[in-house]
Amino acid sequence: MIEFLRTRRSVRKYTEQPVEADKIEILKEAVLRSPSSKGINPWQFIFIDEKETIQKLKVAKNSGTGPLETAPLAVVFCADETVNDAWVEDCSIAAIILQLTAHSLGLGSCWIHFHYRMYSETVTSEQYVRELLGIPENYRVLCTVTVGYPAKESKGRPFESLQFEKIKKNRF
Repeated sequence: MIEFLRTRRSVRKYTEQPVEADKIEILKEAVLRSPSSKGINPWQFIFIDEKETIQKLKVAKNSGTGPLETAPLAVVFCADETVNDAWVEDCSIAAIILQLTAHSLGLGSCWIHFHYRMYSETVTSEQYVRELLGIPENYRVLCTVTVGYPAKESKGRPFESLQFEKIKKNRF
């Protein structure tokens, strides 16, 4: 697993090659196998391969959405907050499971955060995405993860760049 993690990077530009249907099915299975607090599974996953809809997601906030420009697939992570108060954690776990699974399939991915972000001065990114995708009001939108074939090869972070000073032993 550590060798696998050493090669994973966020991908912000993708080729035009679509993600194959069999790989999308594997990604779907992976998110559904994600751990969830108390096994409640409050999440819903919206797999989007329509270019027009992906482009509309790109304007959900004013920065940090560049990977949506070329992504052939975007997966939106949302959850019913009335079902489980750990919905953020549950969606976060599922999102990283998706990213790791994508990497295992030779695909790249990038997390784009919507929770607590703004579409405009009066409309949140979550509200915009909910309206765009027809998500019910009681659902919260955490993020989208873009998926596709990387436009360029990236190497993992060098061992020397890891921030070992952030690790404490026994006490802060």
